[in-house]
Amino acid sequence: MPSLDVNMSLFDKNRLNIIIGAYGSGKSEVSVNFAKLMKESHPDQKVLLADMDIVNPFYRSADAAKKLEESDIRIVFPSYAGSNVDAPVLSGEMYIIFDDESYAGVFDIGGEDMGANVLGYLKSRLEGIDAGLYMVVNTLRPFTSDPMGIAQMTHELQEAARMKITGYINNTNLLEYTTPEHIMEGEKIIMEASKLTGIPLLATTIMDGVDKSSLKLECEEIITLSRTIHYDY
Repeated sequence: MPSLDVNMSLFDKNRLNIIIGAYGSGKSEVSVNFAKLMKESHPDQKVLLADMDIVNPFYRSADAAKKLEESDIRIVFPSYAGSNVDAPVLSGEMYIIFDDESYAGVFDIGGEDMGANVLGYLKSRLEGIDAGLYMVVNTLRPFTSDPMGIAQMTHELQEAARMKITGYINNTNLLEYTTPEHIMEGEKIIMEASKLTGIPLLATTIMDGVDKSSLKLECEEIITLSRTIHYDY
């Protein structure tokens, strides 16, 4: 059984980590934590976090943005993000990761398959960089609550992105109401989906504060997340 006390190295395998998933999967929280872990692992590395959600382009994380800037992580937003303008566009700043090899980073892709179309537009650039495409799955959200739903979402996202997903990240949670049972059941469901798609489960996340004493997980990589994004209702 893997250790539950050590953040391991999924985030450190590629110069660019691309995070996709269904609405409510926790993509942004995983993206923020990935960027922080990359910086903590290599303090001298330049790290970029690009919020590439042009479908719902409100970066819901004034708190996270401040923490990332304090950690010397460069943040890129879609033009007009957080405004009432209906035609947001990607910032040219994001291209620095393709043109400057001193940068590593994370692309936070929003909007399910519609948002994943962005990756199709970048296909020629992405072919020239060491990148991993990870699908974040929360089995306590609609459309990804069972293996068939996850498989269908996987197909839609891969078609839109024109890229094969490298692996799943189990991010099953109910925020502060998450129990070890939720996480373990989520892992089982995603592993069943993996049999359908051939895409491996590469990591399971555990929000800091969840009681780990009763967790029994099969996944080799455990990533402890710190809560950085707080939603206003």
